[in-house]
Amino acid sequence: MPRSRKEQVSLEDTPYYHCVARCVRRAFLCGDDPATGNSYEHRRGWIEKRLLF
Repeated sequence: MPRSRKEQVSLEDTPYYHCVARCVRRAFLCGDDPATGNSYEHRRGWIEKRLLF
């Protein structure tokens, strides 16, 4: 049975974690997408707020 992250992560032992995001279908999470010319820079602030939360 899988364990929840709440049970796996101990902020007392290791207060810092490296977060990695993966996107599917070559989609851009942040920055400019050279294939479509679209800018996804507006997402950067939202992601930072969620990580700090």
